Amino acid sequence: MHAASPRVAVGYGARRGLAEPTLQATVPLPPHCITPKKMSATALLLLFNLVFALLPAPKPAITFPVPSGVTNQLFYLQRDPNTNTVIYQLNVNSAGRLDEDEPINVFWLRYDEHGERKELNFIQRKFAYGLTANKLAPDKYELKFAAYGEVRFFLLRSPTDKAFHVYTTIANKQIQLERVFLRIEGGTFWVPNVRYIEFRGTNTATREPAAERILL
Repeated sequence: MHAASPRVAVGYGARRGLAEPTLQATVPLPPHCITPKKMSATALLLLFNLVFALLPAPKPAITFPVPSGVTNQLFYLQRDPNTNTVIYQLNVNSAGRLDEDEPINVFWLRYDEHGERKELNFIQRKFAYGLTANKLAPDKYELKFAAYGEVRFFLLRSPTDKAFHVYTTIANKQIQLERVFLRIEGGTFWVPNVRYIEFRGTNTATREPAAERILL
């Protein structure tokens, strides 16, 4: 029996019938060689990995604490970029009587500093988180934030539990306020880029949780 002949390909010259047939051996490529098609796919994958490696990692979401153990707390304010929290507390004396000249205490709980209590400095009090109170009637005060006066707030004694609470009305809903949140994205110290203000609390008509946002 004769041995199998090697596989050959027959090629011809440019002009049929004039050139002699030539024998061309088909040589298989080693398995480790990279073809042009494989090379382009490999290059694309490397480029894809390089681009995503250069992108900044997304910032982890901040978990904001809920203040607890603050006597006579009315509501609190939180904002980007950290968990430090401004507390708004009913200002009463040792006998439980309201200070009519200054009915609300405002101070920090610095959670980024082990929850230490600190007073607002002059700039924070006068231009950002401080507020003023104007007495309208017995047990009724209008409050104004230093940095934002577009929404009206009132300190009132509730007919339900006889305690003082802060109320505001947004989108025709009266809310017993519990939390204010400022979404800040960039800007400067004096002019932060506040995207929205969110108010959370209890709908006084339904006694259900309520949340309303004001886009800025």
